Amino acid sequence: MGLSAARASALSVLVFGGPRSLTELARTEGVTPATMSKLVHAMEGERLVRRERDPSDARAIRLHATARGRRILARGRARRLDLLQDLLEAASPDEIEAVRTAAAVVERALGAG
Repeated sequence: MGLSAARASALSVLVFGGPRSLTELARTEGVTPATMSKLVHAMEGERLVRRERDPSDARAIRLHATARGRRILARGRARRLDLLQDLLEAASPDEIEAVRTAAAVVERALGAG
């Protein structure tokens, strides 16, 4: 994707989880607000995120992923899915079933299944 792991992770939170304050994003990513501020500043420079006033509190700022940021993440996801498809095409039926089982375990562990 051409992004550092930290930028890709923070951007994915905004794309898939919706707008956040800088403090909320820092907490989600497990970093200090100062660290997140530097990261967001760099992502703004790359036009991946934008700041908007919170409509319910004019003093608060919410971070939003831009259309460019969403496109970059979508392209990265598509490449990963293509790679996974290529890898699984050569797999045996037993190996495919093992992957399905592992995926189900991960989904349950994450509370998604």
